Amino acid sequence: MDYVQQRVAQEAAKAEGASPSSSFFTPLNIIVLLFVLYATYSFLRPTPPPALPKEEPAVVFKTFTPRTLLPYNGENNMPVYLAVKGRVFDVTRGRNFYGPGGPYANFAGRDASRGLAKGSFDEDMLTKDLDGPLDTLADLNQEELEAMAGWEERFLEKYLVVGKLVAVGEEEKEE
Repeated sequence: MDYVQQRVAQEAAKAEGASPSSSFFTPLNIIVLLFVLYATYSFLRPTPPPALPKEEPAVVFKTFTPRTLLPYNGENNMPVYLAVKGRVFDVTRGRNFYGPGGPYANFAGRDASRGLAKGSFDEDMLTKDLDGPLDTLADLNQEELEAMAGWEERFLEKYLVVGKLVAVGEEEKEE
């Protein structure tokens, strides 16, 4: 028992001789102090200015023929364009729909008017002769014309018009 009393007396003497600062810097107090400092810094630090959205690059309005529109199908890092009733739309933002592998991919780089009007994605809805006259769509009934007008409105709301589609030989007349 003498040993225990002796150790208690030694520890009591240490505590009396110890400075108050040594009892303040315990590991728990240091962790709490660091947390308070970090929280204060996080609250008071200046916030960076909000990043402005990146502007889309300017697009020059161009005149396309069916053959010059064809490369704009989304392959080889090209933008995705399609034409409806003579207007060429940049549908690159909808690449997952209109680009390679998308459900409307066969319309990319082509005149999609007939296919959209008829609600068909078949290849036979596309003009075969790229150097021939444009499809006049004269054989479409009223319901199909309304469907095409609905698609055209949707494209006008969502996408930029980047050009117009004309038949081969008419591009010089149009400019």
